[in-house]
Amino acid sequence: MLILISIFAVGIVLAQHLNVVSSESMEPLLHKGDIVIINYETDNIDVGDVVVYNATWFDHKPVIHRVINKQAVNGSYIYTLKGDNNQKEDPEIVYPKAVIAKVVKINHQMLILPKLGYISFWFHELMEYFFGQTILYYPS
Repeated sequence: MLILISIFAVGIVLAQHLNVVSSESMEPLLHKGDIVIINYETDNIDVGDVVVYNATWFDHKPVIHRVINKQAVNGSYIYTLKGDNNQKEDPEIVYPKAVIAKVVKINHQMLILPKLGYISFWFHELMEYFFGQTILYYPS
């Protein structure tokens, strides 16, 4: 039990720099329930980077997908994104203002906490059960 409390305490402190993967769209790299460490510095995004963005096609909820194309337009860039496990690219062009964060890499390896996000899913379900409404949102 002490371990769970410690995880929640660290999670609260780091919450602004963690994101829970909530779908299979980035498999085999990222799995549902994985936690990724993110950086809100989004000035230097390149093809191949995995980013978190507000997807208008997904009710403006955050989505974690890979940049597969970067194109210069009028002094800025637009991005095409795709989940590694998806057949098609995302249905919208992504502008820089929609990009929330970039998944952190050290020595070309993403910082992933495998399956620890399931704790947040279960906590979310408990809160929904006891309070009858969605209190927390866990982006993908």
